[in-house]
Amino acid sequence: MYELKTKESDHSVIEFIEQVESPRKREDAYRLLDIFEETSGYPAKMWGSSIIGFGAYHYRYASGHEGDAPLVGFSPRKAKVSLYFAPGDDKRDALLQRFGKHTAGKGCVYINKIADIDVEVLKQLISESIIFLNKTYPESGR
Repeated sequence: MYELKTKESDHSVIEFIEQVESPRKREDAYRLLDIFEETSGYPAKMWGSSIIGFGAYHYRYASGHEGDAPLVGFSPRKAKVSLYFAPGDDKRDALLQRFGKHTAGKGCVYINKIADIDVEVLKQLISESIIFLNKTYPESGR
């Protein structure tokens, strides 16, 4: 049976951020930490070895695959900063048009630095993602 690699852990978010090599990325990570905590209302938790997540939900697909994931999150990776929002939310695409310089995949949005984006739109993306996931998986929000 498949086991999820990305699970919530008790590792220190601050220790993880302090290990980010680039001083600018480290500074951006602390700023994102503040923005995500303030906007989501959830404390930061480490998910796996490199994702800082906020809140959690339990999903179950029609295939039977199920697991837990953060409602929103980010990871200051070497190349870019990965932002994690709900895939499937119709409002995400409209918000991303006003977001600033980024690239997007199915579940991730990638930025180089906070200076490239509109922080108010980031806050809207965080809020909309949480609303969408709580509606989609109402029995699991925490």
